Amino acid sequence: MKLKKVVSLLVASTMIMATLAGCGSSAGGAAPAASDSAASTDSSAASDTAAADTSTDAASGDTMEIEVYDAAANYQGLQTGWFDKVVKDRFNIDLNIIAPQVAGDAIYQTRTSAGNLGDIVLLDSVDFADCVKAGLIKDITADLPNYPNLNGYMDQIKVYNSGLEGNNGEIYGIPTQMMNTSPIEYSQDVIYSSPLLRWDLYKEIGAPDIKDLDGLVDVLGQIQAAHPTNDAGDPAYAVSLWPDWDGNDNMMGIANVVQLTTWYGEKIKDSAILKADGKTFVPLTDKTASYYKMLKFLNKLYKAGLVDPDSGTQDWNAACAKMSSGQVYMFWYSWQVGFWNSQERLDNGTAMIFVPVADQNYYADADAYYGSGRVFGVGSGVDDAKYQKIMEFLDWYASPEGLEFQHAGIKDFNYTVGADGKFTAINDNALMDNLPVPEEYGGAGYNDGNNQINEWIVSANAINPNTGETYAKDYWASWKESTKTQMKQEWADKFGAAEPAEWMKKNNKLVISPNVAVTLISDTADISVIRNQCEETLEDYSWQMIFADSDAAFDSMWDEMTATMDGNGYQDLYAFDCEKWQPQIDAKNALLK
Repeated sequence: MKLKKVVSLLVASTMIMATLAGCGSSAGGAAPAASDSAASTDSSAASDTAAADTSTDAASGDTMEIEVYDAAANYQGLQTGWFDKVVKDRFNIDLNIIAPQVAGDAIYQTRTSAGNLGDIVLLDSVDFADCVKAGLIKDITADLPNYPNLNGYMDQIKVYNSGLEGNNGEIYGIPTQMMNTSPIEYSQDVIYSSPLLRWDLYKEIGAPDIKDLDGLVDVLGQIQAAHPTNDAGDPAYAVSLWPDWDGNDNMMGIANVVQLTTWYGEKIKDSAILKADGKTFVPLTDKTASYYKMLKFLNKLYKAGLVDPDSGTQDWNAACAKMSSGQVYMFWYSWQVGFWNSQERLDNGTAMIFVPVADQNYYADADAYYGSGRVFGVGSGVDDAKYQKIMEFLDWYASPEGLEFQHAGIKDFNYTVGADGKFTAINDNALMDNLPVPEEYGGAGYNDGNNQINEWIVSANAINPNTGETYAKDYWASWKESTKTQMKQEWADKFGAAEPAEWMKKNNKLVISPNVAVTLISDTADISVIRNQCEETLEDYSWQMIFADSDAAFDSMWDEMTATMDGNGYQDLYAFDCEKWQPQIDAKNALLK
């Protein structure tokens, strides 16, 4: 679901001057290697003392509940299962997740009106900046040096905070997904969004070269015709969509469509589309741009009978269950393979893998050196005891141990440690099959107990100082060796590269957008009203257009949608968003000079 702007409803409150980014009374609250030598010996000692105190607290006393207002979460309620056990053993805290994507936007209005958004807050950067301006985020400047794992990313943290309006060196926010590589490099093997198909089924129809989207529709049609059900006899479709994430992450429109626009080198920035040149904006409603193109692609799939009929109503969890059961024949998010690709499927050639479409140029954000755009913070109203507990938790969350739990899982359940200290994956189907975890971690299913915060301070692609390899298993030497399967060799022989991103680079098909830290302006009250109205119109019509019965009906609805949005002030919104995003575009292009 969406985290929309509601600033016009809040400006009247003397307590809340922010848009969608409050935090309040009770206070507060994915990336490179842990801390480097930036922390002093005294700081490390202080942190060790704090950790020792925390261990004592965890062994006795009442459990402290920490409310986490979380823009990234797909789950609401108390963290349960193995990750809860890990956190409780170390800090004796319960994490109570408040998820606007689950509860809806009204929960933000209710909690900010009461002056209490959460103890830990996780917000998009624009909203976080408004929250700081409103006095709702705690200044952590003096204390941060005492936490060596966080202090290891001080340079990136300072760059983000220096962009906050009126900032005089104070630190309020901790960016998410930070890395320590380079803001202009792309070091991963697979990009965030690209067409991913089942290799065995693609081979079965002759592994044809795919020229364009019409060719992709044809390929998917052949696969579904040959396999209308999964092995269990359940209906299977080329694509299965879900509406939960629509309008999120500074992108207007249906989230699944928004991500597909990156296949043509374009990136949606609120109501504007940044063209593949990285410099030029066009309206999202431009028929020559990628939102129209990809929406029309999904409509072509629908008219060919290739879209799951539950797509407009099912939630993310229902869609993921279908991915895990082999009811979906095309993925487009890189993370989706976690619900299907296992070692067994890589070995027998039934795994999902990137298949190029000749006319596509794929957009990818460079390594998230400065973070991903979301920010952790602490509410300004926390008392001293809760504040200390939160900072200890956040420092651990950025530590090698914390990151190993977040990104690699449980030792001797998700991975083993060799004599050389390096990791080897085991039970790689734990997530997709919800395997029961060891009793020492509370039992129950692995997926059920997974980290529900769903966002990280340090990226999985950062280097773990304990191993010299990434936290993400996909880059471990042991994993690379185990996945040198016949399937990967067949793919390499056909496409002339070892990995998807390598193929894209070799063929000039990768559009890399530099990573920068720029704080953007927030919506005015009038713009917030326009944005909400246009967003609602865009989403409603977009879903109708996916299920349109003809090209004529599709285009009629598009024109009607555009007219309605223009009547609601879309052109003013577009002009505002172009001005809003231009500083980021300028900063990105400056890095390329």
